[in-house]
Amino acid sequence: MSRIQSTLATLLAQGRKALIPYVTAGDPFSDATVEIMQALADGGADIIELGVPFSDPMADGPVIQQASERALARGIGLTQVLGFVRDFRRHNTATPVVLMGYANPVERYDQTHGAGRFIRDAAEAGVDGLLVVDYPPEECAQFSADLAAAGMDLIFLLAPTSTEQRIRDVARVATGYVYYVSLKGVTGAGHLDTDAVAEAVPRIRAHVKVPVGVGFGIRDAVTAQAVARVSDAVVIGSRLVQLLNEAPRAQSAAVAKGFMAEIRTALDTL
Repeated sequence: MSRIQSTLATLLAQGRKALIPYVTAGDPFSDATVEIMQALADGGADIIELGVPFSDPMADGPVIQQASERALARGIGLTQVLGFVRDFRRHNTATPVVLMGYANPVERYDQTHGAGRFIRDAAEAGVDGLLVVDYPPEECAQFSADLAAAGMDLIFLLAPTSTEQRIRDVARVATGYVYYVSLKGVTGAGHLDTDAVAEAVPRIRAHVKVPVGVGFGIRDAVTAQAVARVSDAVVIGSRLVQLLNEAPRAQSAAVAKGFMAEIRTALDTL
């Protein structure tokens, strides 16, 4: 059982919901990423999604697009991201880390370092899962198996527009959890319809046997709590990235921990 699967199984047994924050590696300060990751864990995060900066993040809204641009300008690429995870693991061996990004950096890494090196290096660094936005599930059976052999999970997005066939395709290869995109749009969009989420999650669960996390449009404790009532996990990204970008360097960790603690309290009162 992977670290992600073990974490989610423990939460399920406790009747608790998973809290999964997203931050962009190297933003807002490249020397603060590991500190922020630990602060998120200290504040109550169960799994951390660490964004791999990319020049064309098609699923992301302006907040995360700008975070990627800032990180790229500082020279943060996949090699540096793996370094952040490696440093995090020196102090934290319990909190799962999922790399979230796009196919280009992953495939470029193998082109540069040798076939299969990304999976080996990610596992060695302490990565627990991978969410590649533009990897289609019907082409990922071998990749999923290779990740599983290295102790890592492959996570997929599902959306309001996902067909029954798409959900079945994801169900065949997804491990760890699936990430339901609650909105027809990009990260950071508003107008979260919790009733629509409540209708969608059972449709997903009819095919997908791993836990279902919900993200996009969750900005505060109230919306997090509403989503948690019908899902297994709550994913929060854009609002956290925005708060960190607004905070001075000396306050980064405190802001991350405080925001997580607020959401954690809301989830645990369910």
